[in-house]
Amino acid sequence: MKNRWVLFVPLAIMGLLFGAFVYRLVTPAETLIQSQWIDKPMPLFDLLPATAGVEGLKSSQLADGRPRLVNVFASWCIPCRAEAPQLEALKAAGVPIDGIAIRDRPEDVAMFLREYGNPFDRIGSDMQSSVQIALGSSGVPETFLIDGKGIIREQIQGVILADQVPGIVAKLEAMK
Repeated sequence: MKNRWVLFVPLAIMGLLFGAFVYRLVTPAETLIQSQWIDKPMPLFDLLPATAGVEGLKSSQLADGRPRLVNVFASWCIPCRAEAPQLEALKAAGVPIDGIAIRDRPEDVAMFLREYGNPFDRIGSDMQSSVQIALGSSGVPETFLIDGKGIIREQIQGVILADQVPGIVAKLEAMK
């Protein structure tokens, strides 16, 4: 009679496991992967031009004293098309923008730029995604705010929205 409580131990364990299961369903894990390069210098790279008529991109060019954006994109990326007007608005606001084209053919990059505009000063071709991986970029589009010394200060994962443009401009102005 004294040990009847022992019969409820398996039921209590099952209840705890069920509670943990329900908790994980209600609060899913974070799916965005934050770059480990935040507040560190841009990793070293030297990318060939992604298309004719546009200069390639070297990491050494990102430490010219001007804060800027580095946008990781691809012509085959549907969200990159949606982001194009915001990049044009940033360029119109005087923001220098460099691009890294991921796994893209030169003719496809050229067609993308003709159709959606070219806000980029330079575009490097990252055919093997080696720079993308080195940056800790988890997809396209993805944008990095770089200070004038070539230090990555912020990562924007996904499409830049129109209401984010003034804040990005202000952040880059504050880096001057």
